[in-house]
Amino acid sequence: MALRDRLPLPRPKREPDYSLTIVNIVLLLIFFFLVAGQMTTAPSIPVQLSETARLPIEALPKPILIWEADDAITLDQVPVTPADLPEVLKDLTILHLFIDRDEPADALLTLLTNDAFAHLEIRLVTINQRTTP
Repeated sequence: MALRDRLPLPRPKREPDYSLTIVNIVLLLIFFFLVAGQMTTAPSIPVQLSETARLPIEALPKPILIWEADDAITLDQVPVTPADLPEVLKDLTILHLFIDRDEPADALLTLLTNDAFAHLEIRLVTINQRTTP
């Protein structure tokens, strides 16, 4: 008998199955993002969604802080400087804020992180200027 007859036949080569590995990696990624998403802190500024109402400009809610495009600030139509804000806002609990629509969002966030606004409930006011046909 030849030596070749005594050796076991070679096994056919199988391609490795990577599907279980891919499923494990996907599940680990899902778990990671679920946990990482819960670890982030929510912003400390409470946000209330606005309600649409048709008001003439004279009937805007009071007190209203108007921040115009040229950084002019008025509180109930009285000019105010940013340095005066803590003193002017100290007795208020609710403040309606109207900011120019062309102002960048970081200007609004910078304004709201000011310590003068920490005790206030901020309500954003918008004006919808539709033209009638």
